[in-house]
Amino acid sequence: MTPSPSSRLKQLIAQTRVAHLATADANGIPHIVPICFAYDGTCLYSVIDRKPKRGNGINLKRVQNILANPRVSLLLDHYEENWDRLWYVLINGDAEILQGGQEHNEAITLLRQKYPQYRKMAIEDRPVIRVQPIRIVSWGDPPEVLTP
Repeated sequence: MTPSPSSRLKQLIAQTRVAHLATADANGIPHIVPICFAYDGTCLYSVIDRKPKRGNGINLKRVQNILANPRVSLLLDHYEENWDRLWYVLINGDAEILQGGQEHNEAITLLRQKYPQYRKMAIEDRPVIRVQPIRIVSWGDPPEVLTP
């Protein structure tokens, strides 16, 4: 069962521009990278785009880690010198690599709506990481903990 975040938390997730995706390989060795993502209110999506990367995207460490160990974490956060305005959202979930189909196409559409840069980039045939949240914990604005 997917956690059901409040509308305020859904809006915060949807509007955040960058997250940090943490994966681990089959031996538990962690790897973390910043990502652009889109959120449809249920799942989060990130495309392996055509910015400089080695190979076709499938050989990237984050993708190989997901294929070996689908448990991931996403961290969305905000920092500023006024510490009353600090917040983070930690999303633990299961990831899957989409390489075509309706959900893949819908994810590409969501990503292009959020990021104008993707509208000019040929990403239709690129792998998409889909994260299905299992647990969402937030701190700061708004503070709440969500579990299935």
